[in-house]
Amino acid sequence: MSEKKDLPKFVYDFTEGNKNLKDLLGGKGANLAEMTNLGLPVPPGFTITTEACKVYLASGEAPEALRAEVSAYLEALEQKMGKKLGQADDPLLVSVRSGAKFSMPGMMDTVLNIGLSDKSVTGLAKQVGGDERFAWDSYRRLIQMFGKTVLGVDGDLFEEALEEAKQAKKVVIDTDLEAADLKKLVKRFKKIVSDRAGRDFPQDPREQMDLAINAVFDSWNTDRAKLYRRQERIPGDLGTAVNVCSMVFGNLGPDSGTGVAFTRDPASGHQGVYGDYLQNAQGEDVVAGIRNTVPLADLENIDKASYDQLMQIMETLETHYKDLCDIEFTIERGQLWMLQTRVGKRTAGAAFRIATQLVDQGLIDEAEALQRVNGAQLAQLMFPRFDDEAKTEKLGRGIAASPGAAVGKAVFDSYTAVKWSRSGEKVILIRRETNPDDLNGMIAAEGILTSRGGKTSHAAVVARGMGKTCVCGAEELEVDTKRRRMTAPGGIVIEEGDVVSIDGSTGKVYLGEVPVVPSPVVEYFEGRMHAGADDANELVAAVHRIMAYADRVRRLRVRANADNAEDALRARRFGAQGIGLCRTEHMFLGERREMVEKLILADTDDERETALATLLPLQKADFIELFEAMDGLPVTVRLLDPPLHEFLPDITELSVRVALAESRKDANENDLRLLQAVHKLHEQNPMLGLRGVRLGLVIPGLFAMQVRAIAEAAAQRKNAKGDPRAEIMIPLVGTVQELEIVRDEADLVIAEVEAATGTKLKLTIGTMIELPRAALTAGQIAEAAEFFSFGTNDLTQTVWGFSRDDVEASFFTAYLEKGIFGVSPFETIDRDGVGALVRSACEAGRATRPDLKLGVCGEHGGDPESVHFFHEVGLDYVSCSPFRIPVARLEAGRAAAQASASDSR
Repeated sequence: MSEKKDLPKFVYDFTEGNKNLKDLLGGKGANLAEMTNLGLPVPPGFTITTEACKVYLASGEAPEALRAEVSAYLEALEQKMGKKLGQADDPLLVSVRSGAKFSMPGMMDTVLNIGLSDKSVTGLAKQVGGDERFAWDSYRRLIQMFGKTVLGVDGDLFEEALEEAKQAKKVVIDTDLEAADLKKLVKRFKKIVSDRAGRDFPQDPREQMDLAINAVFDSWNTDRAKLYRRQERIPGDLGTAVNVCSMVFGNLGPDSGTGVAFTRDPASGHQGVYGDYLQNAQGEDVVAGIRNTVPLADLENIDKASYDQLMQIMETLETHYKDLCDIEFTIERGQLWMLQTRVGKRTAGAAFRIATQLVDQGLIDEAEALQRVNGAQLAQLMFPRFDDEAKTEKLGRGIAASPGAAVGKAVFDSYTAVKWSRSGEKVILIRRETNPDDLNGMIAAEGILTSRGGKTSHAAVVARGMGKTCVCGAEELEVDTKRRRMTAPGGIVIEEGDVVSIDGSTGKVYLGEVPVVPSPVVEYFEGRMHAGADDANELVAAVHRIMAYADRVRRLRVRANADNAEDALRARRFGAQGIGLCRTEHMFLGERREMVEKLILADTDDERETALATLLPLQKADFIELFEAMDGLPVTVRLLDPPLHEFLPDITELSVRVALAESRKDANENDLRLLQAVHKLHEQNPMLGLRGVRLGLVIPGLFAMQVRAIAEAAAQRKNAKGDPRAEIMIPLVGTVQELEIVRDEADLVIAEVEAATGTKLKLTIGTMIELPRAALTAGQIAEAAEFFSFGTNDLTQTVWGFSRDDVEASFFTAYLEKGIFGVSPFETIDRDGVGALVRSACEAGRATRPDLKLGVCGEHGGDPESVHFFHEVGLDYVSCSPFRIPVARLEAGRAAAQASASDSR
């Protein structure tokens, strides 16, 4: 007889969970439970798990056991509160809120005031001393939210009806509408629902709750939620929990209100009192930015007792979570209630400042501080900022919600932002306030500007999470989205398409394009600025501390992709520990192109040798400069890789030139020879044709000339008391025999140079692993190679069968939108495909040659997520463009710290 398995538990009371159950209860539910455990004032409620959501999304129906569980927990809640859901004379009202493991602000659905009906609205008024206005306002909010969220009614219809009601009353804000006005509005809202949804607004409170729960489940797969998950790389199979919480009301009058608080400034990281408060309002009013809030500090004058209690709770939460906390709260007639807390989103600068502050306060150690920041944030800090000395025309000023310097053409809706952005235009999305449906436009825009809302509005929270520049609450700017224009003080009109600049660090908005200057963080890395004590250098000091720790703990070394001494010196200032890729083809461009043409056109051995002899001293001089710039550090020189036709004129242009010359009967002999060579070298797929090691085998003396130039340059530097550490890399090897032939020739040339100069050279020879066959036969290739450098750009192309230049423009967008890619495989290493080949090649190569040096020189070497993979598989170094070196250093440190933490557990 089989053992009966326990049925899964789909519902948890707030008293049953804790902050470690985010996978099951979502972030909101887990943290509500944690605050309850801490004894903080949390309205009673329960959480429906993400497992229930997964069942619902897979089958289209809620789990069979869920209804009974919800009934049991609802009954317990009713007993605790002393009233029943929707009870006519004394109704219990609840909110139904989403809450995934990872914060997705505004992307999923919430419904407040569940339980109100035509019968219970009068009972609600009795609960609050006969305040009919409050009761009818709560009812119209429910119908509006339920209609839009649950029944799919266009939300603009409710907004238009509300605006018409205010216009009829000749008032500006919602709170000026009286009970009689709101009764009429409820009637109109109900008609909108019945007309547009094909059914009446449900009067059964349990039906309201069940439908709202299902709607929250469904909201996991809305277009905006899926888009946000792709943007933030959140897995699509997690599902959302649903939190059912007894309602507390901030819209009971001037002694009530709602707000959002941060334990530190999420924009700067500075300690203090930060947040927004709105009297006589419900929580959605603050986040939506529909009414402008007052600073949280003003609460001290409005309700000192609640303010003092809130400050104490904020300190408790920050100490408990050991991090910046984002808090939502409501005050109901002087009683403070905590509705949510989470580790708050913050700007890149705030992340670095807060991490070091918490170390200084003894709350976390340096290893944890390193995990609190990431390479994407560091990269953002390296972007330019506006020039303070530039002549500007200021349009206005709002709240500095998310820092950065953004310039673009003004657009007034998301559709236009996306359309223009795809055409290559840089745009600034300007709205009165944003809502979740604006997410596409926010992603496409360089920055976001709103005339309403504060630091906790939807625009501010989402922009900070995405690292987008944002200015909110610029009240002096009148935004007219219908006429597609914005009017600034003094009558200055900005039409759609006009260029504006916004400064997310100061909140200033300018007309036209403001010049930018380098970031102070970049100046620091380049040695032009030193960490100091004043506020301007505070950020640099925080970056310096964390980078110093990352450098101490990382195992991966970081090299640069650099082809000349200037780039090499800059890379060295940025912390490069050598050059992982010097592309010698870049040395053949410009004035030297004609010399390469002569090599290609050579008909005899003498002509070819003359061309190579001309190139030799130029190559040698290049390498001398490079070895001098990187003295004492390794320099990996890749021999010529691209197809030779790339050094010749365009076949179409040359054909036209020759045809015109022939028509004039003055044909140029050199052009004719060039055209013949172009036709001879023309290939249908040059990426898979005559390039890399194949060139060295087909064109006698080409690779020998380059090896000689490297060897002679190294010998000269060594004789000048330098310390050259050259590594010769053979590209596009697919079989060990190719490498053996080139290696034998190279060894002979190096021996000749040693004999001629009397200098003993230590030049290592290795290969790029950029073809699937090379990765699969890495054990054999390692017999002839002293190092492998994974060329992950070409390896990705050959594994996927992609031509990068073609596919990124043709179908990558569709693949990303359909979820086939979470991120482009050219941006982040494809662990399952390309990554599997890298891993197996590392293992096979070192099985043959235990001291085999392993590196990567594709742009993946500077991608944060990819760096962690390269640490895992045991590479010795990553190599990337100079600007990305600090990012790679940081992520290499984070990878080592994470591995160390895992080993110690």
